[in-house]
Amino acid sequence: MSFIAVIPARYQSTRLPAKPLVDILGKSMVERVALQALKSGASRVIVATDDQRIADALVSIEHIEICMTSADHESGTDRLAEVCEKYQFAEDEVIVNVQGDEPLIPPAVITQVAHNLKNNQDASVATLSAPITEFDDVFNANAVKVVSDKNGLALYFSRATIPWDRDNYNEQNIKNAQVEQQYLQRHIGIYAYRVSFLKQYAQLSVSPLETIEKLEQLRVLWHGFKIHVEQALEVPAAGIDTAEDLQRVISYLETKLKHE
Repeated sequence: MSFIAVIPARYQSTRLPAKPLVDILGKSMVERVALQALKSGASRVIVATDDQRIADALVSIEHIEICMTSADHESGTDRLAEVCEKYQFAEDEVIVNVQGDEPLIPPAVITQVAHNLKNNQDASVATLSAPITEFDDVFNANAVKVVSDKNGLALYFSRATIPWDRDNYNEQNIKNAQVEQQYLQRHIGIYAYRVSFLKQYAQLSVSPLETIEKLEQLRVLWHGFKIHVEQALEVPAAGIDTAEDLQRVISYLETKLKHE
């Protein structure tokens, strides 16, 4: 099947200045993300940015397209909607939003989420999840949880621990790390959309739940659209938000190179 990978890349970052252009063993972060997207089988890979410095850094990279977008977008999804408007893609074209701060994202995950949407016509959006295996993530507000119905459609996303095991989540069990994790799924922040939905999304108002949880995907559920969730074939490494995250990725790649 055909799909397009779009990578929103914003220059400004509070915790890591000029994040898309940080050097990772001779390549910028955004270039590494784009190269992973090229391996996914996407028919086109487009970096959507509001900054000429990012465009200049990518202009000589073969098969990577650059789309200059507004600096006023509040989210990556809004930036995707502008890309679709500029390119006039077909209504049923599948667009995968690849986060610009995940240089280690497995290409198979990008392919998977595109197929997930294609195979679930009732859903307007598709995304992925992974079982929570680390106890620290059970009550970690940065590890977003998702609960789905029997058909794989998302019921809710939350920074809170959901579902809440009433009988076992008590102070003693939590203190002794005896909490059952088998029903907990961590959301993986990669999305596939149809162009027709992205056009609608651009018109949707911000929802109260989204404002409370600081989770953009709740806008989709609030307005009655469906998100299909599939368990990821591969669990991507965490993205880069801080200088410590950057060093972790560099160390990983250095170790990998030594063993090749």
